[in-house]
Parts: sequence; C-alpha cells; structure tokens
Amino acid sequence: FVLPQNEEEADVAVVARDAEGLGRTARQVRDLGRRALELPCDLSDPDGGRGELVARAVAELGPVDVLVNNAAANGYRPFAEWTPARLELTQQVNVWAPWDLMVQAAPAMRARGRGWIVNVTSFAAELAPGPPFPTTLVATQGSGYGVSKAALNRLTVSVAAELYEAGIAVNALAPQSAIATPQLVAAGEVDADRFEPLETMAEAALLLSSCDPSVLTGRIARSLELLVELDRAVHTLDGTGLVHGWQPED
Repeated sequence: FVLPQNEEEADVAVVARDAEGLGRTARQVRDLGRRALELPCDLSDPDGGRGELVARAVAELGPVDVLVNNAAANGYRPFAEWTPARLELTQQVNVWAPWDLMVQAAPAMRARGRGWIVNVTSFAAELAPGPPFPTTLVATQGSGYGVSKAALNRLTVSVAAELYEAGIAVNALAPQSAIATPQLVAAGEVDADRFEPLETMAEAALLLSSCDPSVLTGRIARSLELLVELDRAVHTLDGTGLVHGWQPED
C-alpha cells in the first residue's frame, strides 16, 4: 500500500510472512524519510488476518491511495503433479488475496474519487504459441501458475471497467521476463546480464501508481514495453539518478 503525500513521496505499509524481510523493507523506507508500517500476514490464509490489512494501514498512516498486489505463489511442474492443496495455495495468494484487498480498498477510493491499483502478474499467463510449442518451463509446466495469473489479468480488466467512472486506475504489470533481484542473482537463479534490473519494474509500477486513471487503466502491461511506449526515464530506487543502460532509448 502506498499513500502519497505529494508527487514524489509516500508512506508505505508492507505485508509479508517474513518478519526479517518486512523489517528490511521498512528500514529502507524510513531511511528515505517516510513512515513505514510492517504488517506480518500470510496472504494464503483467508482467516489469517488479510481481511483487516487495509483498515490497519488506514488507522496508522491514513487513506490508501495506491494498492499494489505484489505477493505471488509460483512454481513449475507437469499438470498432473499439481495437487489440490498446492493449487489452492496458489489461487489464494495470486487471485483471492488481491480480490479481497481490492474489495477492502475500493470503497474509500470511490468516496475520494481517486485511486490506483497495480496487480503484479506474469508472462506465464499468456498462451504459448504452437504447435510446435516452446520448450521452456513456462510453456510446458506452467499450468497451475499460469492459470492463476490469467485469472488475475481477467479480474484486473473487470475491476478496471467497474471502477472507471470512479476515477480509479486498475492495471496489471508483468516483468518482461524475470527481474534480477539481488536475492535471485546471489542464489544463481537468474543472470544479471540477461534479465532486467529491479529499477525498471519499480519505475513501471510507479508510473501505473500515478497515471491518469481516465487514460491508463485496464492494461495488462509489460515493464520494458510500457517504459518505451511512454518514454519514461528509469530512476534509481532512491530517485536521485538514472540507471545507466536501461533508459527507453536503450
């Protein structure tokens, strides 16, 4: 949840299961001079407190102007190996939790006549072209994860249409392929030279969190394509500079 004070500053409520990760993120926000609220919660559990998250954020920080549904449960395996329990967990995190949080946030956004919702999605939701089909894991073993993200995309467009007249932008954003976060690079799971940096996804999310809701809503966007389309400069995470080699002209 992001709560703008002006065009460039925000107080942030962060939600995750991991207290250590929450604390690290909150410290980064506070180091930039803004307030941060840590809300530990397992979003896969409908009875685990997610129904009170927006109310808790409002009580501590004020009205929620921006909701970012970023949590995800993923994984790739043959379709016959997806158990009902794993499918249920994936749907809870990727579909029902965003749905629940939008239901919580939308009424106050409607009342104020403004708001921004960004649902983080994945290219795994797209249909693999074929035959012949690609041999990637996304194409051959992306059934359970892809289905959940396809549902999130459809939900995004429906809610965008429903909230359009209220002045609320609702969009979905996917990385172009994968994001080279420090954690994934350190674990050897992605190649920092082949995948986009965290800053491009952050810049695209910021764009969708501050766009004109009458113009940019109902989009299922990819990070780099969106930045090129709108000629948006990519800033460092602290906003003080530009990321070399990752500008629209690059």
